[in-house]
Amino acid sequence: MRRTCVFFISLLLFFHSVSARAQDTIEFPLKIRIGMDVAGPAISYYNRDRLSLEGVLSLDRNEKMAYVLEGGYLKFNYSQYNYDYRTEGVFMRAGVNFNLLKPETSTGKYWAGVGLRYGLSLFSTEVPFFRKENYWGTYNSSLPGRTSAGHFIEVSPGVRTELFKNLSIGWSVRLRLLISGGGGRDLRPIHFPGFGNSGKITNAGINYYIVWEIPFKTKKVIRIPETEEEEEEETPVEGLPGNEVPQNAFPY
Repeated sequence: MRRTCVFFISLLLFFHSVSARAQDTIEFPLKIRIGMDVAGPAISYYNRDRLSLEGVLSLDRNEKMAYVLEGGYLKFNYSQYNYDYRTEGVFMRAGVNFNLLKPETSTGKYWAGVGLRYGLSLFSTEVPFFRKENYWGTYNSSLPGRTSAGHFIEVSPGVRTELFKNLSIGWSVRLRLLISGGGGRDLRPIHFPGFGNSGKITNAGINYYIVWEIPFKTKKVIRIPETEEEEEEETPVEGLPGNEVPQNAFPY
């Protein structure tokens, strides 16, 4: 009988420890995400000289990090009184996203963090017309098309939130640093896909995304509860450096 009681007490303690551990874990869904930028088509609707299409594919590695691959297409025309410029091409950005929210806050539905990217752009440029004036007069000419490659790195802070089940919306700010604009120091293109104005070493942009999410795995994440350490403070006797009692404190 005594052994039976010990067995049941041990069993109760075991299930209590399991339930306590269960309270400190959460089920976190890992997802594949497929999205498209809606800012580019909206701008193209109002600006016929620019056509921009961009998409994103990401895969969660864990509750804090995801692998990201982005790609797109750009066609850009620019004209002014003395020249016309055209560029067309594709680009790719690859990197990672870091979620700065705690797992119990994000729960696979919310993201607020920062991304790091390396960008590669393949494009062609052409100047079908330009006019030059000098001391001897004015003449018109053109520059034939050429194919180039541009490289850059990017930091992209942003946010994303679930609008409906497995459908999210969000935005990202693009802070880019040019590595190579394709064409050397003197023949930089005016604008190239994925980066923007290559006349500057740094450039900025913004994307608004609609994202479709596909859960593929659920991970148990241990939640570390926040504990407040209470420090015991000794209250010293007023006027004394501590709790020391003077020898003459008692008259008898």
